Amino acid sequence: MTDTVYDDTWISLGVGVGYGPSYDGSDDYVAFPAPIVQGRVAGIGIQPRPAGLAVDFIPDAADGVGFAFGPVARVRTNRARQIKDPVVRAAGKLDTAIEVGANAGISLPRVLNPYDSLSFGADALWDVGGAHEGMTFTPSVTYFTPLSRGMAASLSLSAEHGDDDFARYYYSVSPAQSVASGLPVYNADGGWNKAGATLLTAFDFDGDLTNGGLSAVLIGGYSRMLGDAKRTPFTSIRGSADQWFTAVGVGYTF
Repeated sequence: MTDTVYDDTWISLGVGVGYGPSYDGSDDYVAFPAPIVQGRVAGIGIQPRPAGLAVDFIPDAADGVGFAFGPVARVRTNRARQIKDPVVRAAGKLDTAIEVGANAGISLPRVLNPYDSLSFGADALWDVGGAHEGMTFTPSVTYFTPLSRGMAASLSLSAEHGDDDFARYYYSVSPAQSVASGLPVYNADGGWNKAGATLLTAFDFDGDLTNGGLSAVLIGGYSRMLGDAKRTPFTSIRGSADQWFTAVGVGYTF
């Protein structure tokens, strides 16, 4: 392959619209903005996260196995806004969580063809905004491959584990919440709360992904609530363990 826009410093900026559950475990769906920033500047990588960003301080090798390590941050608005279910809304809105931590990963190039990669990674995050005051751990595996010179796709599998503080905040129903909403009292414990898959497909408008420019992105995903996140009345009575997500947007790479 000749020189590409991704060989040195590059940035992709995008904006789109997502459509997904109004809270984790909901069976009501809402639309929301979906911005994205990705790139590499002076050897520092920038990777998107749900409502956040991860930074990779380890420069990519010219060939062979790659490694990633750096800070990660995200904003978690679960049950803090857009609650469509009146019963869940009566239980009260939660505070927005500001989570920061670290990410690490390893990437294996040329798995099935000269241009694909298989990556393994994990994020560890702690709430520093005084909302759930807990910790989450999110491992993932991603396979990326071009489908043609003008189209590429990536498939990601991931899961999320929350500690007791996280689970109590989002999935327990306190006596006061029970009186307000009519839902039964429930005490949640930490554990794996969801797992799922996401497929991203990018289409370059001029038919050449290697020169940057304008492109369209289509994302589809499914996740399944697990453990006490599935058994909580917010999911088992008022929602669904099956969670679907889609987004469409446009971006520009330079």
